Amino acid sequence: MSARTTARIGAIVMAVLLVGYIGLVGWRAVLFIGSGEPVGIAIGVALVVLPVIAVWALWRELAFGVRSERLVDRLDEEDGLPEFPAQPSGRPDRAEATAAFDAYRAETEAAPESWRAWLRLGIAYDAAGDRRRARAAVRRAITLERASAPR
Repeated sequence: MSARTTARIGAIVMAVLLVGYIGLVGWRAVLFIGSGEPVGIAIGVALVVLPVIAVWALWRELAFGVRSERLVDRLDEEDGLPEFPAQPSGRPDRAEATAAFDAYRAETEAAPESWRAWLRLGIAYDAAGDRRRARAAVRRAITLERASAPR
C-alpha cells in the first residue's frame, strides 16, 4: 500500500470518528441545554461550539490535502518532483535532503511567484523533517497556483 493511500485511509477514518464524536457531543449538548439549569445550558452551548470548530479544522485540513495532492500530481506529470535518496524504511534520508535543500531555497528566491518552486521547497522541507515550514511553503504554492489559474 502506498503512503498516499495510507494517508487517505487515515483521513477518512479521522473524518468518520469526528462525525461520530460530533453526534455524541451534540446529543449531550441537547441534554444539557434541556436541563434548564444555567450551568447545564452554558455547558450545552460550549458543547455545540467546540464541534463546530472541529468541523472547520477538519474541513481546512482536508481541503489542504486535496489541493496539495493535486499540485503534487501536476508537478509529477511534468517530471518536476524533487527526489531524495530513501532510507531502508522508505522515508527520505534527512541528511541528503538537508544537503540538497539550499538548491530548492535558491530556486524559490529566484522565482518567488512560481508555485512549482514553492512546492518543491515544501517537499524539501518535509524531507528534511521541518513539517511546519513544509506546510507553509505548500500553502504558498497553493495560493500562487490558484492566483495564476485562468478564471
